[in-house]
Amino acid sequence: MNRVKKIALAGLLAAGSVQADDDLNALLLADTATQNRHTSSDIHWYAESAIEHAVARNDFSANHNQRLSLDLLLDKKISAEWRALLADRLDFNWRERPGRQDAVNTLKEAYLSWQPGLEQMIDFGRINAYQGVANGYNPTDFFRTDAVRSVISVDPSSLKKNRMGSVMLRAQKLWAEGSITAMYSPKISEQGNTAALNPDFGATNHQQRWLLALSQQFTKDIAPQLLIFGSKEQSPQIGLNLTTLVNDATVAYFEWSGGRLPSLMSQALLLPDDTAFRQHLSTGVTYTTENKLSLTAEFEFNGTAPYQAQWAMLRRGSPLNYTRYRMLQQSAQELATRQEMFLYANWQDVMFPHLDLSAMLKMSLVDHSRLTWLEARYHLDRVDLALQFQVNSGDAVSTYGATPQQRSWQASLRYYF
Repeated sequence: MNRVKKIALAGLLAAGSVQADDDLNALLLADTATQNRHTSSDIHWYAESAIEHAVARNDFSANHNQRLSLDLLLDKKISAEWRALLADRLDFNWRERPGRQDAVNTLKEAYLSWQPGLEQMIDFGRINAYQGVANGYNPTDFFRTDAVRSVISVDPSSLKKNRMGSVMLRAQKLWAEGSITAMYSPKISEQGNTAALNPDFGATNHQQRWLLALSQQFTKDIAPQLLIFGSKEQSPQIGLNLTTLVNDATVAYFEWSGGRLPSLMSQALLLPDDTAFRQHLSTGVTYTTENKLSLTAEFEFNGTAPYQAQWAMLRRGSPLNYTRYRMLQQSAQELATRQEMFLYANWQDVMFPHLDLSAMLKMSLVDHSRLTWLEARYHLDRVDLALQFQVNSGDAVSTYGATPQQRSWQASLRYYF
């Protein structure tokens, strides 16, 4: 089997029941970097220093910001059946305008895992249980709301891995061609807490939630996953993840969720309840070449976002209403408009070994604003050097043009201990 087909089959496994992928993903030390080469130790950590040059909209002056991040992963085998995992990130920020310094700690994961047999697993604690097979937008990632505490990169994989998990009990049962996973996340606190070192359980556990996920491999190339998600404050939501091999180099995927929900506008602006059956969708293809270039094109749909006429009225209306809507949409990690396109490219070992290039374009198909992001990353034995460039284009009340900074670049150095 050639290398491209192995990559495609890996995507199929990610779509299936393998809820153990949450545990495997917890072993990732970086957002888009390579794995730590020194895997014999139970503890892995790195320090990252970054400088940013940002230009605000309608302002030709530049802001120079700095960041120092410490990222820790402790994965300890206590006995043959017990394992403990802790993942934490501390970010120190120095911003030129407004002139201030702050620190933000993100307790990503902290849980105990009991594996009484090869086919059973029970976990309890704070777990970053993200779902979905799409790359840019995940309708079945039901635990993402209010989970991001500190944004260090707009790369979707970074946003997933560098967020807070939810306190939950998770049980998994595996069999030869599938699995079933059950999660229960209790309510802990009504309100979040933005204090630097607070674990912020109110953000991730402000309501009682549960999830059931069933996966079954029907053929060697197709392993769908069915999900049912519920909470005390909303009707159950149904989800579906499906990935299939088109050929040795191409993977097609489909991710969908649906259920009775109010619109984002009614929630943000406290309008009369307009609960109805609404859908969310991501579908696309990834093509991987023999020379390690992967290209992804994805269509995204958010049925809780405003219709085009409503979006136009919101943009022309009260600035306060527009701000309220965007704050809710961003905390929920939803699309601001109903339709978007997502394009992503990653090329490993471009001109010589260990140099990777990545590019991303997110475009609203409603207001045609765009986010363009580029990264070059060079991997050494213990060091990653990276340069990122980002441009937000569109008018001041568009999906991406509303971002305070119009363009920026960031240089970073990451050292693995």
